[in-house]
Amino acid sequence: MPGRPWTDEENDLIVEDYFAMLAKDVAGRGCKKSAHRRALMPRLQDRSDGSIEFKHQNISAALRDLGEDWVRGYRPARNYQGTLAEAVMRWLVRHPEWIDRTPVNHPAFGTPGSLEIPVGSPPTLSNVPPPQDLEKMIRTARKFDVAGRDERNRALGRAGEERALVHERAALHGAGRGDLARRVRWVSEEDGDGAGYDISSFELDGRTRLIEVKTTNGWERTPFYISRNEVAVSRERPSEWCLFRLWNFSREPKAFEIRPPLEAHVSLTATAFRADFRRELDPHVHEGM
Repeated sequence: MPGRPWTDEENDLIVEDYFAMLAKDVAGRGCKKSAHRRALMPRLQDRSDGSIEFKHQNISAALRDLGEDWVRGYRPARNYQGTLAEAVMRWLVRHPEWIDRTPVNHPAFGTPGSLEIPVGSPPTLSNVPPPQDLEKMIRTARKFDVAGRDERNRALGRAGEERALVHERAALHGAGRGDLARRVRWVSEEDGDGAGYDISSFELDGRTRLIEVKTTNGWERTPFYISRNEVAVSRERPSEWCLFRLWNFSREPKAFEIRPPLEAHVSLTATAFRADFRRELDPHVHEGM
């Protein structure tokens, strides 16, 4: 029956199956996608193989928009329904261990060698045009607070900083500046948060390089939070400060850097206000009440 709407129950079933494939894929074990589709057909009121395959691609698109990894081989297919994204979120809520999973195959802290991360251009400077459904992707990420989820994931943030530290030291070692590599500091770990950056490193000529690391398991356009203090430091020390964006972190980390001014690359949206109590009641506020 072509065109028959997918029910919440069907969405939950196929999302559950998709994550079973994704877990194998991320672990490098591989999975037989066709076998998964055949097993699903009788559970999905005999929907066709093609219909199930396309829905898997829809799930990939939803996961991309939610800042998550997806099954390689199931290229994201846009124009999925909001009910599918809600089904994905239901699964993630039921399985918090997926969000908090420890990244695999990442080098140990301080390990020397060729451990540099591929660093490309920011999406705003890339020759690749933005996706046609970019606005929908932005709305989805905002609705489900993807940036907030990554920000609250302390294990992810710490692992990203550690990986960036290894990258910085490896890059300096590889360029023959072992003297500088030995002086690179993990500021947020050694001194605590509050400096406005996470790592103090160096350019090859010895100039200071202050690095704020933002990490996601999602794709390169996944939104992120940045604090008022981090923005302030980027403006006070624009020649030294940079944002090191790590993405696709759980599988094969990649990165790009953003240099100030940040507004040239991202839209900064105020998401909270600080409320300080007044010394005394302002009578003008209550006039007419």
